[in-house]
Amino acid sequence: MPHINAAAALQIGMLLSALPAQYLISRWYGTNSAQRIQITERLIIASWSRFTKSYLSLDAWADRLKLWLSETRTCLNVGLLILHFRNWYNGEKETKIGDSEAETHSYFAESTHIRSPRPEYIQFGVGQVVVHKALGYSGVIVGWDIKAKAPEEWLQHKYPPAKQDLKETPHYRILINKVNGFGKSTAYVPEEEITITVGLEVHHPDLKAYFSGYDGSKYIMQPWLKKIYPHD
Repeated sequence: MPHINAAAALQIGMLLSALPAQYLISRWYGTNSAQRIQITERLIIASWSRFTKSYLSLDAWADRLKLWLSETRTCLNVGLLILHFRNWYNGEKETKIGDSEAETHSYFAESTHIRSPRPEYIQFGVGQVVVHKALGYSGVIVGWDIKAKAPEEWLQHKYPPAKQDLKETPHYRILINKVNGFGKSTAYVPEEEITITVGLEVHHPDLKAYFSGYDGSKYIMQPWLKKIYPHD
């Protein structure tokens, strides 16, 4: 049976307290004992009828139950709505974080997107040893992009207005040979700034993560790297 709330309890109390009050009032309206008794009986019967219709009727309790279920369902729906919103909001935040991380790893030829087919205008390949034309350091290519992919701030610093065209040319990620003492471990450079060399081994702490060996002309890619650059 549904719980009787404060309003229902108040109504019951008022009905019960009304009986003696109605009896006292009836005394002032009756001219004799018989009339007072008759009026009191009618008042008692009317009060009892109202009470039974409100609290002893199955229909009345059914209506209260429907109302209670409706209110409960409304609260439940509101709770579910809040939960769905919270999950959507958290999911959206997670997606944004994930997209941000994915975008970060797509810079500087670090994307794991498979480079196939390989464009014909890409002159150099992963595993080849190169020398920087202007700065003189050597290194090995570990990745390439068909054009510069880097944060806009980096591109603006790297390429002033006079060199804007270089952003649209192939770029290579290089592990710099530590014997050069260059002060940097990696570089990301446009194609025109490097040239190929053979017979030169590179020393770098991350070399084995990318390559399994050196055949005298180029480094042999690890299987995971070969999947990304299948035609190099």
